[in-house]
Amino acid sequence: MEKKTLKPLAYTFFAGGVWDTIAAILYFFVIGTGRRIDNPVVDPFFAVLLGSFFLCFAYLQFLSAFNIRRYSFNVGCLIIGRLFYVIQLYAYMVFVADFPSTFWFTGIIDGLFTFLYVVFAIRGGLRLNELFLPGKA
Repeated sequence: MEKKTLKPLAYTFFAGGVWDTIAAILYFFVIGTGRRIDNPVVDPFFAVLLGSFFLCFAYLQFLSAFNIRRYSFNVGCLIIGRLFYVIQLYAYMVFVADFPSTFWFTGIIDGLFTFLYVVFAIRGGLRLNELFLPGKA
């Protein structure tokens, strides 16, 4: 019987951490009212707050990638979070009048990460309960 590997999932999860680190840097220094990107309007406080959350997500992904089977629940959390973000972003772009399409590309990137997480988790042999229910210690 061929042993299934989770290495592609671990590499993709690590890459997601890189993407979230880039997002954090952008929110710290580029996104926010009076900065280079201020459409939609984001108060600098909230831009820094979002950046700090992105750094937390990046840290979580970097460290989880080194033992992806043990921390597969984190993958499930990121699947839910990224999927929610993509749906919310595009719903606002389509249904809210004058909502700017500034971040359309982030929806594509986050959607791609979500898709890859699901595909590589399934190909690696993870079950749904391993992704969405915390395991016993």
